[in-house]
Amino acid sequence: MPDSAGAQQAPKGKPLIYISSSPHIGTPVNTGILMGMVLLALAPVTVFGVVLFGLPALLTILVSVASAEIAEALFRKATRQDIRNSDLSAAVTGLLVALVLPPGMPLWMPALGAVFAIVVGKEFFGGLGANVFNPALVGRAFLVLSFPAAATTWSVPRAFFGVNVTGIYAADAVTGATPLGIIKLGGTVADVGAGLASAGLAGSSDYWSTIGSFFLGTHLGCIGETSILLILVGFVFLLVTKTIDWRVPVSMTASFFVFSFLFGRDPLFAVLSGGLLFGAVFMATDYVTAPITASGKLIFGFGAGLIIALIRQWGNYPEGVTYAILIMNAVTPFLNKLIQKKYGYVKPQKAKKTEAGGGK
Repeated sequence: MPDSAGAQQAPKGKPLIYISSSPHIGTPVNTGILMGMVLLALAPVTVFGVVLFGLPALLTILVSVASAEIAEALFRKATRQDIRNSDLSAAVTGLLVALVLPPGMPLWMPALGAVFAIVVGKEFFGGLGANVFNPALVGRAFLVLSFPAAATTWSVPRAFFGVNVTGIYAADAVTGATPLGIIKLGGTVADVGAGLASAGLAGSSDYWSTIGSFFLGTHLGCIGETSILLILVGFVFLLVTKTIDWRVPVSMTASFFVFSFLFGRDPLFAVLSGGLLFGAVFMATDYVTAPITASGKLIFGFGAGLIIALIRQWGNYPEGVTYAILIMNAVTPFLNKLIQKKYGYVKPQKAKKTEAGGGK
């Protein structure tokens, strides 16, 4: 999701002067309001992740958000820049970093990931609105490459809706393979369903019970990526409030669905598993790192979906959302240049044909 935007804030008591080419559009919606909308959209999956995985998930979220805020303030102070107090962009970055990590990681790792996301992923490029890559995904990629074992160790949610409720906040959470990990190791959707049923996370091991578990979110995964239902709730909220555009998420999901089918995978299971929808809704729609034109957004989403399908099919990683979006982030400047929107340009109308028998 968008965790950066181009708005700036003036120092207290001083007017803010913008120097840019036309057109100039005035709006009361600033960065703080947009980021607030994103936080509201993320609230359902955040609360669900804490309920599902317990105290480790809550601590991961708190540490990541706090680290992002502190890192931004200290960096800007050290570089003698104004400290942003109310735009909430650092909080969104920190929350996104936490939600794409497995619960139970050593707390210093989410803290390091959030600091890396803010300092390297955003501030090194010039700060808010100048970053080339999605900062939260930069932080996650850094953690996966630096600490692959910890970043791919998953806690099993041992209770839900009254099933084995006493174990839901247990510190000694059992670890296991994610559904995508099982598929990558040669397993089938039936094997995934059997595992969910044996853990009490699905009513049975049949196909539709397994799909239902994925839709609700009662399975292994990153803190904020498990519940498809709540991700869709956030998506609808962001669309209704006009915080994001529909083109990137829809084209990304559709592209991945089609190529998963062509590669011989179950497309419905492929879409519902892993971080595809979370990435499509909350990461790929970042204002700065996605194209600005409608056609560019469609191409961006198509490319990201294709790359994810390729990585899942032939790559070493069972998941590919992070790297697919980062690759397309690198393509965004080219798409913006290739498919330019010329402000003020009016397409000339075709000359009307003269009536038969009429004069020239």
